[in-house]
Amino acid sequence: MPGLESLLSRLIQARVEFVIVGGFAAMAHGVTLVTQDIDICLRFSPDNLFRLREALTDLHPVHRMTPQLIPLQINEANVSEFRNLYLDTDFGQLDCLSEVKGIGGFDAVAALSEEVELTAGRCKVLGIDGLIRAKEAMGRVQDRLAILQLRAIQEREAAES
Repeated sequence: MPGLESLLSRLIQARVEFVIVGGFAAMAHGVTLVTQDIDICLRFSPDNLFRLREALTDLHPVHRMTPQLIPLQINEANVSEFRNLYLDTDFGQLDCLSEVKGIGGFDAVAALSEEVELTAGRCKVLGIDGLIRAKEAMGRVQDRLAILQLRAIQEREAAES
């Protein structure tokens, strides 16, 4: 996982505006499941996309959903065309989402997030309530397993308060 932590660190240092969602966010709250990528909800503004580009440039980002693995190019001509980015980088996979199923766009996701200190630095992570909503909306097997653990963590935290 050092590659994923380094990837997050670069995003934080570049001041990219994002919220960690998905499996990595669940792990940040204490879920024991393992993930092989980082899912973030990203503000898809031109300035933010240019900061993302700068953070990733030397990591050789490519669009992993294209058979040709086309290199990521963000420029003035195409910056407004992006809605989601599914990338492979030298440090691992990064999924940049404009919205999260069950929650909505970046502002709605950010409203349900909390700032946490990770090894990579301080950043926003989707809160447990938001994660449960998102994982319920996705409905995959791994999501149901994460929901069980997230609810147990919620119950433990409620009992401790």
